[in-house]
Amino acid sequence: MIEQIAAFFTIEMIYLWLNIGVLPFWFVLIFFPQSKVCSLLVTSIFPFLILGATYCYLIFYYFSTGYNFLENFNLYKGLFDLSSLFENESFLILFWTHFLAANLFCGSWIVRDSLKFFISKYLILVPLLVTYFIGPVGLIMYWVIRIFYAKKIGFID
Repeated sequence: MIEQIAAFFTIEMIYLWLNIGVLPFWFVLIFFPQSKVCSLLVTSIFPFLILGATYCYLIFYYFSTGYNFLENFNLYKGLFDLSSLFENESFLILFWTHFLAANLFCGSWIVRDSLKFFISKYLILVPLLVTYFIGPVGLIMYWVIRIFYAKKIGFID
């Protein structure tokens, strides 16, 4: 059965499904952050279970094909070693899955936190869009907005 799954879910197919699969979650986060659908599906553990299962499948798949995971630690040696890792399709899809999950988690946190401080969904629209593309910048944008609503600067939440 695993062989049939592996035959269908090629790396290109997984990449396509990952990119298409996160779009509905982001759509709900951006346009309907205060809805029940958002609280039940998007800001819950559900999308991360899907992304985590995909990540585990990829690790299993690459482990069974003999991928050397120890080479991934070369990313700490320098930019040249990091760029050579990105030439490897196996590392690239693992990184991309990680990136999508981390950015979606940040977007979910922004929505949950904005609900806690009664921040308008229109104010968090731009930080959410920026978080989708370049996560840390969107978090900084949201943090600046949050300072004005929380009326304090807190480094611990």
